Amino acid sequence: MSILEFIIQNIPTFLALLATGIFAGILAGLLGVGGGIVIVPVLFFLFQSFGVSPESAMVIATATSLATIVPTSISSIRSHHQKGNVDFELLKRWSIFILIGVLVGSWLVTRVDGSLLTVLFGVIATLSALNMLFRTGKPALFQKLPSNAGQTAMGTSIGFFSAMVGIGGGTISVPLLTLYNYPAHKAVGTAAAIGLIISLPGALTMLLLGSTPTDAPAGTLGLVNLVSFLCIVPLTVLFAPVGASLAAKLDAAKLKKIFAVVLLITGLRMLMQLAL
Repeated sequence: MSILEFIIQNIPTFLALLATGIFAGILAGLLGVGGGIVIVPVLFFLFQSFGVSPESAMVIATATSLATIVPTSISSIRSHHQKGNVDFELLKRWSIFILIGVLVGSWLVTRVDGSLLTVLFGVIATLSALNMLFRTGKPALFQKLPSNAGQTAMGTSIGFFSAMVGIGGGTISVPLLTLYNYPAHKAVGTAAAIGLIISLPGALTMLLLGSTPTDAPAGTLGLVNLVSFLCIVPLTVLFAPVGASLAAKLDAAKLKKIFAVVLLITGLRMLMQLAL
């Protein structure tokens, strides 16, 4: 089959993937949320519509999402660094522990049943949505970051859980840092760098060590679907600035609450799918 024939036969798939890239890019720029929190559930349900089992769909969505975060995080780091919003001192303390968490978490993805990842993503998405709905704008619970032991646990946990569910770390690290009275703009900028520490080794581990499921969609290598990667990444990078421009014109706080409701429904739906 030629490349042209493959594209023609899979036009609905390509359109859905292109739409995912646009949507993830706009949301990332508009609301400051990581693309992974959008890409994972979209790919999870999209792959199932093509006959992929829920278990296979989840592990492939997780790995593919991490792969898409690599180039977008590099672009984001450059932008935040120019504004002085990347805390390199914090990164020096946390990087090795984040990496340890990532390597353990991404290795587990290649070994565990996809239903466990679905539960974990559903829980994290639900908690993230509730945080956006009820904690945004509220005062910090603590006045400073915990001791070195506490920060070690924070960094390792961020790497582990983010790799397990295919997100770049901002979904977990930003609310966690701001909980300790850490400046919000620095939390977002530093989270972009954390995203690269998570996504690159995580995606490589799942690409090289993951066994491709028998029902995986076409173009899957290891656990990464390269077709999805190539469709999503250019549009995510292209449309993130569009989202940032819209943020200056629209009520971002209200839109963030709408997104939180959608995310809450998505997380609960993923949990319900396993329960039914």
